[in-house]
Amino acid sequence: MNPILGTLVYCLRNNQVLLMCRNKEPNLGLWVAPGGKIEVGESPYECAIRELAEETGLRAREVHFRGLVAETSPRADWQWLLFIYVVTRFDGDVLADEREGILQWWSLDAAQHLPMPEADQVFFPKVIDLRKPFYQAKFVYDQAIRLVEVIEHPT
Repeated sequence: MNPILGTLVYCLRNNQVLLMCRNKEPNLGLWVAPGGKIEVGESPYECAIRELAEETGLRAREVHFRGLVAETSPRADWQWLLFIYVVTRFDGDVLADEREGILQWWSLDAAQHLPMPEADQVFFPKVIDLRKPFYQAKFVYDQAIRLVEVIEHPT
């Protein structure tokens, strides 16, 4: 099966990051970046901009492509290719729309201690720090979607 193409968008302001506590699967109850699946005819960049606006009400003005992550497993429904972005300038106010989850600004230090998906715990500190190089990795899961291996690629 071909991987599902998706984006994650970390939005930064004053040493804080905007995260969403998911209120549905996948990742129910975990803190994640806003984002979603790439639609037909859409580039990863266009998806990131659209998903950020839809899920947060924010309009990205300065966007950095920070990571590319493959997630694989023996299951056909768990094959992902994730394009990870960091937005450092934006317009608008955060919406209170909670269809996907609850949005909250967190200090970068506090965010690293929140319950996140296993892969996010690995790549979050690497992509959020704009001084670090572009991040590329493959995350391998077992049949029960437990992380069993992380293969980080040089850039």
